[in-house]
Amino acid sequence: MIDVERTDFVSVPVEDMERAKRFYRDTLGMDSRNWDDGWPEIETGNVSLYLVDPTRFGASFAPHTAHVALRVPDVAAARERLEGAGVAFDGDIFDTGVCHMAFFRDSEGNALMLHRRYALDG
Repeated sequence: MIDVERTDFVSVPVEDMERAKRFYRDTLGMDSRNWDDGWPEIETGNVSLYLVDPTRFGASFAPHTAHVALRVPDVAAARERLEGAGVAFDGDIFDTGVCHMAFFRDSEGNALMLHRRYALDG
């Protein structure tokens, strides 16, 4: 057994680093202290997203198919803003009875979702 303290980051595979940086920085409005580095790390408040070109370490590119949930104050409002910026969504906003979710993909084809748990945290 090992002593895992926390998750520091989630790697997000990218095929075109400049295109991915534009999407996360300009379209989503996310922040990174190191956009100009070859390995930008985007701060999300709890777990960082780390943009990684897998070909730099001998792997091939394949986008994530499991959604990374991005918490937003209002899923419908965030979706409307992103649609205005040209982001396509997969289906309507899904209401689970506990949260709202809206599914889409980043510029590299990675699965993302806008998410807000409304039943438990007000």
